[in-house]
Amino acid sequence: MAFGQGLSGLNASAQNLDVIGNNIANSATVGFKASTVAFADVYATSRVGMGVSVAAVNQRFTIGNVTATGNELDLAIDGDKGLFRLVDTSGNVMYSRNGQFHADQNNYIVNNQGQRLTGYMGETGTELLELKIPVGNIPPNPTQNVDFITNLNSNANIISITGQDEVLGQVQLAPTGGGAATTWYYRENSTGGLVWTDGTGATIDNPINGTYTNGSGTITLNAGQVVTGIMQSDVEYEASLPANPFSPANPASFTHTLNMTVYDSLGNPHQLTQYFAKRAGATGTESQWDVYYYMDSAPVDAPAGGGPVSMTFDNIGRLTSDNRIPLTVTQPGFNGAPAEALIITMDYTGSSQYAGSFNPNFIQDGYSTGDYSGLSFARDGAIIASYSNGESQVMGYVALANFNNLNGLQPVGGNAWEETRDSGQPMFGKPGTNNLALLKGQAVEESNVDMSAELVNMIIAQRNYQANAQTIKTQDQILQTLISLR
Repeated sequence: MAFGQGLSGLNASAQNLDVIGNNIANSATVGFKASTVAFADVYATSRVGMGVSVAAVNQRFTIGNVTATGNELDLAIDGDKGLFRLVDTSGNVMYSRNGQFHADQNNYIVNNQGQRLTGYMGETGTELLELKIPVGNIPPNPTQNVDFITNLNSNANIISITGQDEVLGQVQLAPTGGGAATTWYYRENSTGGLVWTDGTGATIDNPINGTYTNGSGTITLNAGQVVTGIMQSDVEYEASLPANPFSPANPASFTHTLNMTVYDSLGNPHQLTQYFAKRAGATGTESQWDVYYYMDSAPVDAPAGGGPVSMTFDNIGRLTSDNRIPLTVTQPGFNGAPAEALIITMDYTGSSQYAGSFNPNFIQDGYSTGDYSGLSFARDGAIIASYSNGESQVMGYVALANFNNLNGLQPVGGNAWEETRDSGQPMFGKPGTNNLALLKGQAVEESNVDMSAELVNMIIAQRNYQANAQTIKTQDQILQTLISLR
């Protein structure tokens, strides 16, 4: 029976050499999984065995080295668990660890065999679909919220908006026919003339234009009659406090200013300007700042006239007034087609008033339209599309599959497998969930073949083959001895 045992050993060793040779041949195949041969003895009724057989050829589903490629659509499964789900043009489903992908003529993400990668579309999708690159543009998004955090300098000077509008002067005028002198007050109007009032503040019926130079003056009546005289008394001027009402054109009427770009419903950019003016607080423990809002150099519609809206702070610098201010601009589209009304909520949560510089930081959620410029993959499988306006959007997720028995999968070539009854049904999920591995973009997983180990295994298999051949040779010599007996 030694011929049988030796022959089975030769067959088993030959298959082992075939597997080792296949591993070595695919040592550079992306995503390839090395195989090993499992041997088993042949059942026999006697204590002497009947030889050996190949019980199974198993693949080692361990991770290979992950190597960066720089290719935009290459993907590596960065862990042991997980397979890409692929669909061919006939609808057949296959699974692979090879992440060499590119876009076909229809913008589907495919491998070198033309099989399409599948996953979930949108951020909340649950249906497995063939993944497609979202070429084209992204629609604009109008600004709706601005998160604004700043420090308003507590040491800034208070800007007062009260006081006399113009400089006042007074003169004593005595009637030519005799009688007591009357005090008259005058102020300069916007055209450079003088407006005269009596002591009660009533303006005289006939406005008088006049000049005052070097202690003498001339008063001219509108009717044309001229009254001249010398003013012997001194002219006294009262001290004045000029008013300082807010004006964007007057930097002295505000303390800080900041411009930011916001967007309307058509994607048009607009300049929103905030002016901060420090005021006297209502109480000794409270500070007040007035904020004015202008859009493209015009006051916003709400609050009316662009403001002001008051921000108050307590004596330790905390904001105590409402931190959310709604703004409205009814016609933000000044050129071309009109856009929808802009309704923006300014959120000042976290703002403070300390002895420090004005250091604004803000984030606004609007953007203009943009063209598709590229694609990338996050570790959790998110497919992120980038656009020329600097925005990015999650367009979907790559799906991974796992099986209870990976060695039950049927290899079908092209570094892919198919589901079988032995493998069990696939379990799907996003990378990083359900014990699935994470992904790495612009990289591929190399073959997990250990070349040094394979060369050692080949030597061992060769020695096994030679030893089994020697068994047959020895058995042949024994038979020759028996035949030669006389």
